Amino acid sequence: MTDDVSRQVATSPDSDFTLSIDEALEQYARAGLPRTPRSIQRYCAKGHLDCRRMETAFGDKYMISPASIAKHIAYIDEVRPVATGRDEPRHAATTVASEESHSEQRQDGPTTPDLSRQVATEYAQQLEKRLEEKDGFIAFLRTEVSVKNDQIKDLTERARETNHLIAGLQTMLTPLLGRSNDTPPDSAQRG
Repeated sequence: MTDDVSRQVATSPDSDFTLSIDEALEQYARAGLPRTPRSIQRYCAKGHLDCRRMETAFGDKYMISPASIAKHIAYIDEVRPVATGRDEPRHAATTVASEESHSEQRQDGPTTPDLSRQVATEYAQQLEKRLEEKDGFIAFLRTEVSVKNDQIKDLTERARETNHLIAGLQTMLTPLLGRSNDTPPDSAQRG
């Protein structure tokens, strides 16, 4: 009997990962497929490119294998629709072409959903919803302030009317009580 000894996983040595994102951008541009740095980062994150992620003082940095870039460019060229002349319409795909495409292993292209955009969109929608709630609350508070101002105005008017009524009563009651407004009550009793 032979003992089954586990083997190490076959991985590429780190020396195969020599290209930075900027250098990868140049390769795509030379192939006539200009890309943005964010696109290259997404290709790395989704596994379209063989790469190593390294931590630096300024954040993560991808180091990319040149062979994987060449392979990815060839894949894009293969699946990219070829533009025909301006006058000529495109021909319909034949059944032979569709059978061949199903038998090949397809790699997800750049049309897969971008989760970072979805998260940003959801966050933006949440912010818009909260802003609408705040706008509604501000409108409510403004109407409340208006109502309170009207109430204060009415109460001030009633207080003024009450003061006039009390002043009128004082002038009517003074002669009935037999006192004049000029003499204080203590001096009338002494004299």
